[in-house]
Amino acid sequence: MNPVEIDEAVSALALEPFDRGEFAYQFLTAFGSKGTAIQRLRTGATNQSDVAGGVLQRGNIHIATCEPGEVDATLSALRASAKTASQKAKFILATDGIEFQAEDMNGGGTVACAYAQFSDHFGFFLPLAGITTVEQIRESAFDIKATGRLNKLYIELLKDNPDWAMADRRHDMNHFMARLIFCFFAEDTDIFHGDDLFSKTVEQMTARDASDTHLVIAEVFRAMDTKLADREAAGIKRYANQFPYVNGQLFSGSTDCPHFSRIARSYLLHIGSLDWRKINPDIFGSMIQAVADDEERGALGMHYTSVPNILKVLNPLFLDDLRAKLEEAGDNARKLLNLRQRMAKIRVFDPACGSGNFLVIAYKQMRELEAEINRRRGEPDRRSDIPLTNFRGIELRDFPAEIARLALIIAEYQCDVTYRGQKEALAEFLPLDSQNWITCGNALRLDWLSLCGPTGTGVKVQADDLFGTPLAQAEIDFENEGGETYICGNPPYLGSTWQTAAQKADLEAIFSHRTSTWKALDYVAGWFMKAADYGTRTNSSAAFVATNSICQGQQVPFLWPMIFATGHEIAFAFPSFKWSNLASHNAGVTVSIVGLSNHVGRVRMLYSEADDRSVAAKAVENINAYLIAAPQVVVAKAMYPLTEVSPMDFGNKADDGGHLTITSAQLDEMHLTRRDRERFVKRFFGSKEFINGEVRYCIWINNDDLPALEGCEPVKQQVEQVRRARLMSKDAYARSLAARPHQFKSPRAATARVIVTPRVSSENRPYLPVGVMDSSAIIGDRNFALYDAPLWNMALIASRLHWVWIGTVCVRMRTDFSYSNTLGWNTFPIPTLTDLNKADLTLCAEDILLAREAHFPATIADLYDPEAMPDDLRAAHDRNDEVLERIYIGRRFRNDTERLEKLFELYTKMTAKGKAA
Repeated sequence: MNPVEIDEAVSALALEPFDRGEFAYQFLTAFGSKGTAIQRLRTGATNQSDVAGGVLQRGNIHIATCEPGEVDATLSALRASAKTASQKAKFILATDGIEFQAEDMNGGGTVACAYAQFSDHFGFFLPLAGITTVEQIRESAFDIKATGRLNKLYIELLKDNPDWAMADRRHDMNHFMARLIFCFFAEDTDIFHGDDLFSKTVEQMTARDASDTHLVIAEVFRAMDTKLADREAAGIKRYANQFPYVNGQLFSGSTDCPHFSRIARSYLLHIGSLDWRKINPDIFGSMIQAVADDEERGALGMHYTSVPNILKVLNPLFLDDLRAKLEEAGDNARKLLNLRQRMAKIRVFDPACGSGNFLVIAYKQMRELEAEINRRRGEPDRRSDIPLTNFRGIELRDFPAEIARLALIIAEYQCDVTYRGQKEALAEFLPLDSQNWITCGNALRLDWLSLCGPTGTGVKVQADDLFGTPLAQAEIDFENEGGETYICGNPPYLGSTWQTAAQKADLEAIFSHRTSTWKALDYVAGWFMKAADYGTRTNSSAAFVATNSICQGQQVPFLWPMIFATGHEIAFAFPSFKWSNLASHNAGVTVSIVGLSNHVGRVRMLYSEADDRSVAAKAVENINAYLIAAPQVVVAKAMYPLTEVSPMDFGNKADDGGHLTITSAQLDEMHLTRRDRERFVKRFFGSKEFINGEVRYCIWINNDDLPALEGCEPVKQQVEQVRRARLMSKDAYARSLAARPHQFKSPRAATARVIVTPRVSSENRPYLPVGVMDSSAIIGDRNFALYDAPLWNMALIASRLHWVWIGTVCVRMRTDFSYSNTLGWNTFPIPTLTDLNKADLTLCAEDILLAREAHFPATIADLYDPEAMPDDLRAAHDRNDEVLERIYIGRRFRNDTERLEKLFELYTKMTAKGKAA
């Protein structure tokens, strides 16, 4: 269940009569517990509660219902319960149907309210549904509730107005929803100077069958687009005349509204009953965006970017500097004035702004700083000098662009209320400013200088019909008053495989004149390159959230030399971390944050996140393209090892139509004699077979054994099927292989042993999977192989040093490691090894293999489960790391950062020697 569905279920439960015996099961069901789990609790099979009337779900919650007036005592009993602790309950909850109390046992706060209001606190309990939360999400219950109700209305309206769902009217529908959101907010914040004015007008002036609801709303919208002096001439109806003039293009243009059914009208009134003063523009925009997006609506409520995550971009980009200057200014009136004047000219530009999260948070943070300046200067009621038009964005889709501007307008009003008071905020809020500073368009095709040019130049961009911009206004047109410009955002990632033809064309327009390798770049690379180009013409810095793949593997030599050529460097970075959202089970993508500037000082900052979500900062001299504090070096593919390690080759590719590899069942059905089986069949190991212990075989025939094939009809038939499959191939080389259908494409086998490592493996394992097979094993092409290599090579692959190197310089498949022989193995920096070093490492590799053997038949997947890795195997790896790392620096490395810094230092020296030679 997603948060919106949970809200609906909990709200429905709160409206039902309290059933003391059923409440606990109903509550758990509302948070997604399955029927089988509930049944087991009912029968007592899993209910370990030791409190009267209690239900305890292990690892989740301990609930108890009680007699009226006994809630405090019951909650105390739950808190003191030995089972609450031993069963690791996250929450305790007590209720008598009148009062409702709950507590987060991990120190996350409490809830105490009337029973009828407990649904307002559903966000507090989201972990029960497996949803990883942060404090901001828990406090966003209103945003989730409002989004869910708006979604219901949206779907109901499209059901009764199918033409509004078509492409040519979708903008009208989205624009209508934006107007409604404004009305709900305005009526609850006194902007309309009347308690629930909009909702009451709809309720009182429309028929119960909703037949005229669209007409009444359209008239209200028309009134808000008509100046008070012009209303009599315009014939505005009396009930609409009490609404203020809003302007700002929000209500201009067509006031046509979709028709309402009785159900849609009730949904509208239900939405109006919410307290819209609680709206949080930081995240509300992204949730509302999901309402209008067919693909996103299925995951409604999941689309959340936490404020702490966004501040990981904005703080080091410019906010930390502003705070430092404020601290430095103290109470010096002149310094405070200079800082305020500087802030008034700062422009924040998000060229992939979506519904405006980054811009809204940047605006609110700057208003907070400005308010402190005004307080210190004795001017607490001063009107803000920070214009909304300095918070600019580009968004491809029209509805998010509208919502971004609306979110900024709401944020401005809320800041005015907070820092200046309700009276001043209301006095200056209406009419809205008609200037348009959020552009709807393709950011990779637009000229950013035309939107956010140097100081003193005009902004002139073709109108994009935001907020119903009239055709007479042909351009967005106002003067740039900016000083510094800070570019930020979270652009679309999209690896090369998943890009559309149009997106490929976008990248081609940016990169084709610079490099022939642009087709391999992630889509987000276009924003980095545009920001670097923009920075050559303006006083700007940039920081984007991106998939960590642009700082790994082959994209590094493709992208970063072009960026560095513009004079930009990496000013700060936040290497790989989870960019989480509201999705269940911490669904999120692994990202990096990279800050660019062409005027970096002597210090660069590397940030990291601790387990408690605190952020640590480290000042370094340089950050390279791999986001390591190391020299500016790019690891390039090497066709042969740069050190004395053995060559690493591919496993065997069949190209056989699926007939050279066979399952155990297929082998049994062939009824081969023992001699034929030994002669023609061998164990086959792809990556799944190696990691998970799956069993597969392959036909493997040496040329010397071909004459014997005539006497083995089952194998002969398999070979004939291979020949036919290859002859039917569209590939000329594959067709040529039909001449030797008994063989793999490029047959490779060991004479003694082979060291195997899969090409793709999980990043969750503490070490890369690697093993040793005897010469009878045939290695598939989903693996790399070291044929007849010394065993000390395995010790290198099995080390933590190699794990961090591969994770940094090789490309990732989502978050999994994608091993590369040319990029990862051949380039792996190692010092010169003595014979004693090699002997010690050989012994370490043998110890690892012996530790695994002691747990036979456990598989690699079993043995390297990070939660269940056997102690002796972990100790063997630890000894291997100890021996290897002492070869590097005479001691163990303190952490992975130190490991990478040393590896890049060695790689720089190693390649420098190669160039000199």
